[in-house]
Amino acid sequence: MAIPGKNSATHMIDQKHDLGRWRRATVVSTTKAASNVMAIRFAVEGWREDGGHKPGQHVDVRLTSADGYMAERSYSIANPFPGDDFDVELGVELLENGEVSPYLWQLQPGEAIEMRGPIGGHFIWGTDMPDPLVLVAGGSGMVPLMSMLRLHESSAAKGADREVVFIISLRTIDKLLYADELAEISRRDARVRIAIALTESVPDGWTGYSRRIDAQMFEKEVGRLKGSMPDIYICGPTRFVEAAANLLVGLGFNTHSIRTERFGG
Repeated sequence: MAIPGKNSATHMIDQKHDLGRWRRATVVSTTKAASNVMAIRFAVEGWREDGGHKPGQHVDVRLTSADGYMAERSYSIANPFPGDDFDVELGVELLENGEVSPYLWQLQPGEAIEMRGPIGGHFIWGTDMPDPLVLVAGGSGMVPLMSMLRLHESSAAKGADREVVFIISLRTIDKLLYADELAEISRRDARVRIAIALTESVPDGWTGYSRRIDAQMFEKEVGRLKGSMPDIYICGPTRFVEAAANLLVGLGFNTHSIRTERFGG
């Protein structure tokens, strides 16, 4: 399978500063995580030997066409640590007229791309952080936050006592990533509260929020945690992230407790 080529050298992407070597990443499996997001699992050359990754980090993906044109994109990592047969899981949103995401969506097990990382040292979380965990996602911003929730669940089975609140804003319910997994976590773990806000249309019998995030919503879901210095992670489109962070600061949460990751406009 070849990516579209472009002849002009001006279309070649600028190389970033050195973030580590490019590795061969071979597809292990692909699964629909939502109507618009594909979960792709890769076995990555040397990943475990070099220490793996931490929840909240991301990777660069590079595609090279036959004529030498290269396209590079960054994707968040959805798994907290390597699994039995894979190292990295990416949640790839299919973008209309996208250059890279349509190609990644067509990948089959055994095919390979180039991957570099892990990247990022600010937007990470670990189980050595004992405070309550607040996750706020807009759309596919769920992906890195899922790695944190999954790590919490792995530690929760070992007796960790931590309250987690996951607030998710989506246009429609079909865009909820990992819906079955979230439902199972909610069923078995009383310490995890998942609140979903739909902003465009709601299904019959919907009991969640049907509006954009606002101060009243945050007060209801996390207001009780103000005095306990929760670790707050917000990820999504730029305007969503800025709005969520400003609302939380306005409610009295400490700016030093809030970490953000954003994309798009």
